[in-house]
Amino acid sequence: MKRTEIIDALRSTVFNEPINVRGWVRSRRGNKQISFIALNDGSTIKNIQLVVDLNRFSEDQLRPVTTGSCISATGILVPSEGAGQAVEIQVSELEVYGTANPEKYPLQKKGLSMEYLRTLAHLRPRTNTFGAVFRIRHHMAMAIHTYFHQHGYYYFHTPLITESDCEGAGQMFQVTTKDLYRLRKDEQGKIDYSDDFFGKQTALTVSGQLEGELGALALGKIYTFGPTFRAENSNTPRHLAEFWMIEPEVAFIDKQDLMDIEEDFIKFCVRWALDHCQDDLAFLNQFVDKGLIERLESVVNTDFVRLTYTEGIAILEAAKQKGKKFEFPCNWGDDLSSEHERYLVEEHFGKPVIMTDYPKDIKAFYMKINDDGKTVQGTDVLFPQIGEIIGGSVREENEQKLMDEIARRQMDTTNLWWYLDTRRYGSAPHAGFGLGFERLMLFVTGMQNIRDVIPFPRTPKNAEF
Repeated sequence: MKRTEIIDALRSTVFNEPINVRGWVRSRRGNKQISFIALNDGSTIKNIQLVVDLNRFSEDQLRPVTTGSCISATGILVPSEGAGQAVEIQVSELEVYGTANPEKYPLQKKGLSMEYLRTLAHLRPRTNTFGAVFRIRHHMAMAIHTYFHQHGYYYFHTPLITESDCEGAGQMFQVTTKDLYRLRKDEQGKIDYSDDFFGKQTALTVSGQLEGELGALALGKIYTFGPTFRAENSNTPRHLAEFWMIEPEVAFIDKQDLMDIEEDFIKFCVRWALDHCQDDLAFLNQFVDKGLIERLESVVNTDFVRLTYTEGIAILEAAKQKGKKFEFPCNWGDDLSSEHERYLVEEHFGKPVIMTDYPKDIKAFYMKINDDGKTVQGTDVLFPQIGEIIGGSVREENEQKLMDEIARRQMDTTNLWWYLDTRRYGSAPHAGFGLGFERLMLFVTGMQNIRDVIPFPRTPKNAEF
């Protein structure tokens, strides 16, 4: 018999007809006459109740039906007489696909800690919390593709293996086929990569932005959405070594246009979650973050504050004078930390903030420098509980100005000749931003640790699964 997904079975009003559902047992309870099985197949946060008449099934048939086991159940869908569910299935046939030893199955206990569940990343999607998170993750990916497709962007695939360090920080994972125990070196003692697979030193990308700019300067507006990698030894709730980035690049726009796109895009994504993930958000709002839905609704229903970095520093300095204590300094020229960003968003304004015009020395070489010579046209979106969720800027389109900044920073341009070529042949004003997908997921789900919004987190000293 053809299987019906539980999400569809729960919505069905076709009663007293045969139906088949398949999934994993969440719980089994009952008495000597009837057994009640809560079954979930991942299609919804909600379980369907199976009612098993013990006069029709032997003890041997039901003994393997324990928490965690996988079964197929066929029966009749009927309105439920009990509280807690609208429908249930009166079971006539049961088949066990896979058993789960009740003495060893690690997800039986309630109240398992997030830290413990990270050690069970292969099983944790079966829990209510992570089932909800990963369904929302799917919907957020769909929202991203939908937004850009509807607005005329082209999905542009940038390389994962590259020789260029977009951010200039040098925190890259090297890619090589060389025998690390027999490294050939030149006369200066440097590693000779001529016999490596690509014939040169390569690494996993930290960003697809530079290649994305090439796409925008040909196709008008593009976006990337793929994995990126940072060999940054940061053991914090906000950092991963492998994460996903969304990076649109658009030709012929200025800073004001860029801020409008950033705000519109992120509101679209949050609204999509509210419209398409109601059951999962309701669960997370009840058990993970009781202010989640209210916070999501506040974002889509308010205009973001827009202020310069200089104005933001003035607000932070005034707060310090009034007794507010910050762990890190916040003088003009300092890179703001999460505590500063969250103060502005959560305490001072009570809404998201787009901060602009940062000091050029704390931002990347490709950002357009303002007429004051000190600041650049950066546009970072700051969110409650998260801090920076989007980092963007107008890109410097003038070749000479870009070369002057590269020289000031004493950067090696050997691997950037192709990027600089775009400023020599038909350069155009353009801008773009980067959004860490997992940062968006943290905000939309209310989860507190970025390791819990990606199925298999990669962090320092952790590459299991």
